[in-house]
Amino acid sequence: MSDQTFQLIAIGLYFVSMLAIGFYAYRQTSDLDDYMLAGRKLHPGVAALSAGASDMSGWLLMGLPGAIYAAGLVEAWIAIGLTIGAYLNWKFVAPRLRSYTEVSNNSITLPSFLENRFKDNTRLLRIVSGIIILIFFTFYVSSGMVAGGVFFEASFGTHYLFGMILVAGITLTYTLFGGFLGASLTDVAQGLLMLAALILVPIITIATMGGLDEVTAAIHAADAAHNTANPGDEVRRTSLLFGGSLMAVISAAAWGLGYFGQPHIIVRFMALRSAADAKAGRRIGISWMVLVAAGAVFTGLIGVGYFHGSGEELANPETVFLRLSQILFHPFVAGLVLAAVLAAIMSTVSSQLIVCSSALVEDIYKIFGKKASTEKQVMMGRMGVLVVAIVAGLLAIDPRSNILGLVGFAWAGFGAAFGPVILLSLFWRKLTAMGALSGMIVGAAVVGVWGNVDALQAQMYEIVPGFIACTLAVITVSLITVRHQDKVQAEFTEMESHL
Repeated sequence: MSDQTFQLIAIGLYFVSMLAIGFYAYRQTSDLDDYMLAGRKLHPGVAALSAGASDMSGWLLMGLPGAIYAAGLVEAWIAIGLTIGAYLNWKFVAPRLRSYTEVSNNSITLPSFLENRFKDNTRLLRIVSGIIILIFFTFYVSSGMVAGGVFFEASFGTHYLFGMILVAGITLTYTLFGGFLGASLTDVAQGLLMLAALILVPIITIATMGGLDEVTAAIHAADAAHNTANPGDEVRRTSLLFGGSLMAVISAAAWGLGYFGQPHIIVRFMALRSAADAKAGRRIGISWMVLVAAGAVFTGLIGVGYFHGSGEELANPETVFLRLSQILFHPFVAGLVLAAVLAAIMSTVSSQLIVCSSALVEDIYKIFGKKASTEKQVMMGRMGVLVVAIVAGLLAIDPRSNILGLVGFAWAGFGAAFGPVILLSLFWRKLTAMGALSGMIVGAAVVGVWGNVDALQAQMYEIVPGFIACTLAVITVSLITVRHQDKVQAEFTEMESHL
């Protein structure tokens, strides 16, 4: 058999495994709480790996190693910022949000929690936050489908549309029927596959090159050769600071601020069995994240020395992880490594589909529609997944569309619009509905403007001014509109008593 046949067999087995897990989750799903939040029975290990896998998309296995390969460790500040942000999210947000969402009318989505937290009878908080989620995540899902099409086109020479439809179809199937539990359980399998790949590739590469000393010497030799050939484009790839200004480092590390407002990540906190599970979830989740981030960084860095020594020039730095796996492993194992890239893409898409579905059904349809039976609610949830997937698929048909560029923009938008609101809603009694609504609008608007003005974007990542503006708006408007509400205060006290 040819190398490509072995690789396709490995990817085929991966697809079958994901569908089997989705079918198992389908058998466990009976009502809307099960479909949207797994009945709040998620094991901390499942929640932790699911949150990590749904966050780290294809950027972890291709984008980050490619950036390190091209520019060096200065690009690792994004990974450092994300790891710190994830730790703080698990430490401070997870236990309180798990407790508060149950206390406050058993809220199963972020918009419903905001409405119930502030007793907002106007429904504005729920509608506005639902619309923000729906718009941004439809494009986010589309970007994942584009990545799937490009992956198959680059790896196997298939037509872009075939790869896009295949990845979208498999992901849609297990998400459509398995719901939140299906997305979470497949995330666990995908997270473990990503972990194994990112540990094996750098270790085997180091062993092949003869040890760490040889790797370090090869990296320095590659830098020296690059600097001699390109006097105006000097690199020092083993330095965390060389090649980046202070503002660039701050902007990269500021990606961590986005965690507090990502609906597809914080929904895992809401699904935990109890607030106490957040501690175990944090330990598992951050351990996984440190290992995969380190694996991605070392893959890019070690790849510099390996390809300099072999004399091979990489046309696209983002293929460094894929090329090393294809060179060093048996084709079947290389196929499993390729499946890890698909796992990163598909885990993110499935999680975002569920959040979009909940925004459509729980936060928009149920406000304007009539009461429905349990079976109909679950059916509407599945229809929501299908509608969002179809719209996202239509947007992804053209691989030249600039959808992938919206990923960082959407991360900043969610982080700035929801991050300060979530944090203050969990820790500040005086926060009001008008304060939260004002903060969401201001944060999203600042990101929207800043992210589309090249001169501003060149100075700083838009999440920083957006996050600051949202925080100031929330606090200012809340202090102006604050009034005592017995039920709000009683629920806040009850939430704290559960911790």
